[in-house]
Parts: sequence; C-alpha cells; structure tokens
Amino acid sequence: MTGLFRIWVALSCLVTATVAAAAAPRAEPLLLFNREVTELRAVFNDLTPAERAARAQRRFAALGDADLQAAVQVQVFKGEHHHGRVLMVGDKPVFTLLDADLDPEEHLALAPAADRAARLLRVAIEARRAQGAPGLWLRGGTVAAGVVLAWALLWWAAARVQVRLDGLDNPEAGPAASTYLRVFLLRVLSAATWALAAVLSFAALVLLLEAFPWTAPWGDRLSQSIRQLGGWAVSGVMASVPGLLTVLLVALVARSMQDALGLFMQHVQSGRIRVPFLHADTVGATRRLLNVLLWGLALAVSYPFLPGSDSDVFKGLSVLFGLMITLGSTGVVTQMMSGLVVVYSRSLKKGDFVAVNGVEGMVSEVGALAVKIVTMRNEEITMPNAVITSSAIHNYSKLGTQQGTLVSTQITIGYDAPWRQVHAMLTHAALATPGVRATPAPFVYQRALSDFYVEYELFAHIDKPLERVAILSALHGAIQDEFNTYGVQIMSPQFYEQPPQPLVVPRDRWYAAPARPPADAASGDAR
Repeated sequence: MTGLFRIWVALSCLVTATVAAAAAPRAEPLLLFNREVTELRAVFNDLTPAERAARAQRRFAALGDADLQAAVQVQVFKGEHHHGRVLMVGDKPVFTLLDADLDPEEHLALAPAADRAARLLRVAIEARRAQGAPGLWLRGGTVAAGVVLAWALLWWAAARVQVRLDGLDNPEAGPAASTYLRVFLLRVLSAATWALAAVLSFAALVLLLEAFPWTAPWGDRLSQSIRQLGGWAVSGVMASVPGLLTVLLVALVARSMQDALGLFMQHVQSGRIRVPFLHADTVGATRRLLNVLLWGLALAVSYPFLPGSDSDVFKGLSVLFGLMITLGSTGVVTQMMSGLVVVYSRSLKKGDFVAVNGVEGMVSEVGALAVKIVTMRNEEITMPNAVITSSAIHNYSKLGTQQGTLVSTQITIGYDAPWRQVHAMLTHAALATPGVRATPAPFVYQRALSDFYVEYELFAHIDKPLERVAILSALHGAIQDEFNTYGVQIMSPQFYEQPPQPLVVPRDRWYAAPARPPADAASGDAR
C-alpha cells in the first residue's frame, strides 16, 4: 500500500505541475514605437500580460509633444501581493514592472531590470520625437528615392552583364567559346554577378528601413540576422577546412593509384608485362573493376570527413539512396555479372563475327550491361548480357585468326554421279569464288549416304566474316556454274519404283573431269 500511495502522490504532483504550467500566462513583449522595452509575465489587477502591454501602448500613444520632452522616472510600487516599479514620463505613468515579471532564468533583480526598461523607454521616446521632426520626411524620402534608384540601376547593370556573358557563351563567337573551361568560367561569373546583386539589394533594403525611426528596428533585426547567418556560414566553412583537406588528400592518393594502375594495365595489354591470371582481352574489364573498387574505398575513407556527414539529413539521404539502389539495381547487377562472365570467358570480343540467339553479325561493342552486334543488313542489335550467357555463342572469328573463318554449304547429288567428280567440282567452285582463301585449301566431306542421294558438305576459309553471306551467295553461283559446265545434274532423286537397271557409276567414269586419277590409276590397279 505504501508503494501505491507514493505512486499516487507522484502522479498528483505531475498533474498539478502540468496544469499550473498550462495555466500560467506566457511572457508578452512590450513594444513601444516598434521597439521592445521589456517583457510582462504577471497578472496585475485582473489584467493579463497581453492586456497590460496593450494598455501601456495606449498610454504611450497618448503622450503629447510636451510630455515627450519630460524626463523618464522610476518610482517604487508596493502592493499587497506585488512589489514593482512604475515607469513614468513626467507625471504620467506608462507601465508597471512587477517582481513577477522578471525572467527567472536571467537572475536579474527588480531595480536593474527597471533601470534597463527606463533606458529603452527613453530610446522609444527619442525615436518618436525624431519621427515627428520637420525635416525627417524630406531626408527619409530622399534616402528612399536614392536607394530605389540605385537598386534599379544595380539590377539593370546585372542584366546587362548577363546579356554580355550570354554573348560570350555563343558558339559562333569563336572556336574557343565552346570549350568546357570557358563555359565554366562564364557560369561562375554569372553566378557571382547575381550574388553581388542580391547582397547589394539586401544592403539597400536595410538602408531603406533605417531611413525612418519607425522601421529602423526592422532594419537592425534584419541586419543582425544576416550577420549571424554570415558568421555561422564562415564558422562552418572554417570548421570544414580540415575535413575538406583530408578528402582532397584521399582523392589525390586515389587518383595517383589509378594512374599507376592504368600504366601497369597498358603494359600488360601490350605484352611488355606478363601476369598469369591476366589476359589481353580481359585487361580493360579488370581495369574498370579495380577503378570502381579503388574509388569506392576512397569514398568510404573520406565519407566521415565530408561536411555534414554526421547530420540527420545526410544520414537520411544515405539510407534513401541505399534503399533505392538496393530495390532498383537487381536487374542491373544481373546484367553486370553476366557481362563479367562474357568478358572473362573470352567467348567474344569487339570485331568478332558471331551468331547468338538467332542473331548473326559482327560485335561492335562489349559493354557492362549489353553487347551490340551489327548484322549484314547494317542493323545494330543490342543484346543484354544475361541473354548472351544463356545462349550458345557461335564465334566464327576466334579460331580463324591464322587460317580464316570457316564457312560451309551442303548439297545432295544422286548415286549416278561419281563422288570423286563431285568433290573436284565443289573444290574448283570454291577456289573460283572471290573471298575464299586458297590456303588452307577447300575440302569436302560426305555427311551421309541417304536412301536416294549422297549428302556432300563443302568447307572453305574466308578472311572477312562480315561478308560471309555475300561469299556464300557467290559460292552457290560458282557451284551451279561448275556443275553445268560438266553436265552433272544438281537434283536429289526420289524413286517410286525400282529402276529397271542399277544406278551405278562404271569404273571408267570414276575419275570424270575435273577429277584427277592418282598416278597408278592409268595402269588399272586403282580401286
């Protein structure tokens, strides 16, 4: 029971303190002639602090010109519940400052607080008297007109400078006008022009506000806020200098390592340096991977030294970017990993003539995400790396560096044509075709002895894989001319009934032209 009683007492005290804090009136600043004189916090004679401030403003506004010439006096006030000081202008009271009005966190006694309020009251009275001076409006109007005129001339000059800079940025101004350095300098000058115009506009606004006593406090507060902002910016920049120097040093070291790595990779690619696990075809991809790893490590090292890296905004943006990359890079990472498989397997490279997934042509680019192939129809087809790795790759150029790329064509001829003659005609037709290499020599294989005909396949080597289709077309024409020349019919016979005599080739026709018998064939010993 004792524990429950203590909890109840604690909750009661907490509720009482909360209610008292909510019921307590907030501090009300007392503004006289747009200048803060003091703050009122206490309820006095059933008047809230806001009502007391409004009454003091009415009393101050009711002061005549003669009253404004009188001195400010401070009289002691002692009441039944409050003690304070009455601030008077001559014999007219303006407001009462109570001991309950004092800020408890300021730790200032009533008398010094009253003296300070009296001094600020004198400042408000002097500003009101200056506002009513005969020549004020003439002087203030002259200053305001001059400020407005100067402001207009300033922005006109800024606009003229911008027009001039735009003219210098015109590509027709000269060959050097379109260089990156020139464009960058022009952009910097443009930004500096408008920044200077903005600063001078702020100064003109401050001068315009301070031209009249009523608006002078606004100008002072505006100038003070800008000075505080400038001081905060300067102090922030000075505090960030060591971190920025560290980031610059890390970037310089990373850049030096990248240059050294690039030089090493160039020597490996040229063959001056031999590394067992590096091949000339994979040097480019390896260099890019190492550069990404190097700059990623440099970013991780320099991240804590970046200005604002420990702020909540920076951390929130980092989490947001990380989430976006995680959710949106699944397909990209898949394509990049497939690209590494394509590069490091050395299945194809730029300039190879390949056939992949029904697309046949020359490889024009092997990228990190896709491979570009130019077909014989002069069409550029982009194939994602994932499609490349999941399909069979027919590379007609990789093994044809020394002997050329191999092409083939098939033909079926009846059994009544001597096979030696067919071999010779196909070989002669290949040698007569433009684009076919004589060395290595074309050759013929008999792929099958079918029911009605023999299947022949001619193989030949070419030097230009991209012209493969055109060379095959010319080869087919040469084959037709060769067979027509020697009277051999290109036809695959089909039998519906057995011929009356066997379709065989007599021995005397085994070496029909253009076939050439071996040296001992003339003696009749060849079989």
